[in-house]
Amino acid sequence: MDRTRLSGKHVLITGGAQGMGAAVGEHFAAQGAKICLGDINVDGCRKVAGKILENGGQAIAVNLDVTRREDHAAAVAATVEAFGSINVIVNNAGINKPLMFLDITEENWDRIMRVNALGVLLGMQEAAKQMIKQGKRNGPYKIINVGSILSRQAFDDVVPYSCSKHAVLAMINGGAKALVEHNITVNGYGPGVVRTELWEQLDKDLVAIGKFENEGESMDQLAENMILMKRYSYPEDVVGTASFLASPESDYMTGQLLMIDGGMVIQ
Repeated sequence: MDRTRLSGKHVLITGGAQGMGAAVGEHFAAQGAKICLGDINVDGCRKVAGKILENGGQAIAVNLDVTRREDHAAAVAATVEAFGSINVIVNNAGINKPLMFLDITEENWDRIMRVNALGVLLGMQEAAKQMIKQGKRNGPYKIINVGSILSRQAFDDVVPYSCSKHAVLAMINGGAKALVEHNITVNGYGPGVVRTELWEQLDKDLVAIGKFENEGESMDQLAENMILMKRYSYPEDVVGTASFLASPESDYMTGQLLMIDGGMVIQ
């Protein structure tokens, strides 16, 4: 691992308390980035930040409800106060709650869309405002949005989630066009089936709505039937692409969503 690849990068990561957000934060820090972890589970962020500090990195933790613009603004300000500027934001926070199509409720729709779509928009806007203030000569700045296999297709038991991740792709494309004049690139990565705390809960929910018979079956069956590489992934399968998008190696990219799905989208 190149421990200087992200040297000089000051990064805000939403949903940083666990799962992919925590893994990305630790991986970035190991490559020299300074990290601000934001989540409604601020204690979880503090634990991740503590691990980074123990390993010789720099990190802080902030309380961040991604549905609140003022929380995004405060998280950006905290990043700047701690590290002097913000170069990168990873809009990672997301939730899911599967329901079959005819059972989708307004509450289910609204909650998922507010976190997964509105939360990304607010993060992009508040980070971009600060990046513009810092001046385009100090860029290129990086906005990285976490999409999904469901940014490219949809399943009948997670339609609101699929819609929210299609919205993330739209914001990558539209944001790239809107922000290029400020030397800000907008890209993203789209994981497939990743074994994290989010999926552990999703597995239980899929059994509850009758999609699978027993807990623990969903990932194995999806891997066998829908993933070309015949295995699900772990956060360590994703973090390398995330760091590429944060690094100078991706400076000539914008408006792109890179799939990390084991070939699921083409299966």
